[in-house]
Amino acid sequence: MDDEFWLRYLRAHSRRPTRVLHYVGSTLAVLALVRARRPRDLLVVPLAGYLPAWFAHLCIERNRPETFSHPFASLFADYRMLMLVATGRLGPQLERARTSPALGE
Repeated sequence: MDDEFWLRYLRAHSRRPTRVLHYVGSTLAVLALVRARRPRDLLVVPLAGYLPAWFAHLCIERNRPETFSHPFASLFADYRMLMLVATGRLGPQLERARTSPALGE
């Protein structure tokens, strides 16, 4: 994932409630994956991960999820964002995204 995409991804997640719903969805997706016992149980994994995130984009952020245009990069960015918040290092990244020029948007 390039830096330009990462900064655009963070700008698309500028509101804290949006990010919180992403963290919830990402965590639920991992739990659903771990708890899957049958192949059909795996159908729950993307639903658990994406429904809270898409709700956040539609109702809170009022933008289009990056999932539709960059599915793999956005999945990676979502877990990167989760790991950074879990380790207390997301703040500087959000500030950098806020103050960087929005290229290609």
